[in-house]
Amino acid sequence: MANFVLPVPSRLRNFPVFSSSNGVSPTASGTGSVGAGGPVILELPLEKIRRPLMRTRSNDPNKVKELMDSISEIGLQVPIDVLEVDGVYYGFSGCHRFEAHQRLGLATIRCKVRRGTKETLRHHLR
Repeated sequence: MANFVLPVPSRLRNFPVFSSSNGVSPTASGTGSVGAGGPVILELPLEKIRRPLMRTRSNDPNKVKELMDSISEIGLQVPIDVLEVDGVYYGFSGCHRFEAHQRLGLATIRCKVRRGTKETLRHHLR
């Protein structure tokens, strides 16, 4: 495998991204919170993500199966979007990816987490 240097513009160097050897970030335990500097990528436990619209949506079983195959082979390529409000994580998108992770028995899922207010949450629930 070749090594290469990727130049990163200085305005992007402070973008907070967390990783660890076991796939769970320091703030993924539910006790920490996401910084106010924009979205961060976290590996969150499935049980920590509330899915308030799950009962109103149905997933395409073929798409879930295809995602299960893909995730098993190469891992999740696109994180799901999650809103963090007062330390609670809410997922409104990525329904097929979330279900594929559940069916595969995976404990965590990669998320793009944005911090929001209760008003933002109310807006998503309309």
